[in-house]
Amino acid sequence: MERVYNFSAGPAVLPLPVLERVKDELTDWHGCGMSVMEASHRSKEFISVAERAEVDLRRLLDIPESYRVLFLQGGATTQFGAVPFNLAGPGDRADYVVTGSWSKKALAEGRRFLRAEVAADAAASRYTSIPDPSGWQLGSDSAYLHYTPNETIGGVEFHFVPEAGDVPLVADMSSTILSRPLDVRRFGVIYAGAQKNIGPAGLTVVIVRDDLVGRARDGTPQMMDYLPQAEAGSMLNTPATFAWYVAGLVFQWALEEGGMQAMGERNRRKAEALYAAIDTSDFYANPVAVDCRSWMNVPFTLADPSLDGAFLEEAKREGLTNLKGHRSVGGMRASLYNAMPQDGVDALVAFMREFERRRG
Repeated sequence: MERVYNFSAGPAVLPLPVLERVKDELTDWHGCGMSVMEASHRSKEFISVAERAEVDLRRLLDIPESYRVLFLQGGATTQFGAVPFNLAGPGDRADYVVTGSWSKKALAEGRRFLRAEVAADAAASRYTSIPDPSGWQLGSDSAYLHYTPNETIGGVEFHFVPEAGDVPLVADMSSTILSRPLDVRRFGVIYAGAQKNIGPAGLTVVIVRDDLVGRARDGTPQMMDYLPQAEAGSMLNTPATFAWYVAGLVFQWALEEGGMQAMGERNRRKAEALYAAIDTSDFYANPVAVDCRSWMNVPFTLADPSLDGAFLEEAKREGLTNLKGHRSVGGMRASLYNAMPQDGVDALVAFMREFERRRG
């Protein structure tokens, strides 16, 4: 069976060279006679994998030594609660910018543990734009400002880093991390589920500034406390070893491909090609304001929704899979993560044009 072009929002496409290496090493990892999945996380062999993964991620994102890098479990959703536990007390205020489904979920979880306030809400645009930062309501005493740089479902993306002043800036970067250069120094905490640009599901990367480690409130579950996790090398319990190993291979691949500058240029070209196909057509439409369209997740609709099923079925026959939009918004969605090649985008654009010619 030939490989398809997988436009899934996550778990998402992985680089083929990484998958080929995993296949080659699967049953006999580095000549040890067993799989990496069978190796002890305490073994010197796996410790070397973990250490190299951190070194390579630091290189990719130019992460300063004043930040800890944690490889945790529980997905980004667990960090919705871990962030308030680590950065604030029960009665403290934190500000949230709400631009779509995932930032709404982060706000709702935050409200369980502290006084979470809405700094800005894009509801008036039906979550198709980003509120003007000049109108954000920020508290000078806030424990942190939280935002979601890329909304995977709605396809809204920040192409700027908000100004937070002296307040720590916290970002859920699950579906945008590693897609372009990033100034980590602008942030207090960055967290991301792995299953978009990093690796398999089951791993969560947290990048946290040193001065924010060791401030967890009393009663914080140990597994959610950044300090003991950092002191234990992210191994308070058995970590997601296979996902960590694959993530390390993805980091190596990204470095070999030219790092974040090259990834950013590649991702910009892919997104521009797909948006151009949508914008030059009367048959397809994208609802997101042009200045905040996502490079990673491109939702689009057909002029006649009754053709959605035919579009998906015919696309699948052409090897273009997982294009169905999220159930909450409908339509289509093409996710263009790092491992999606330009050829995949070109094939999708060609199919869209042919489908419009026949059905439009």
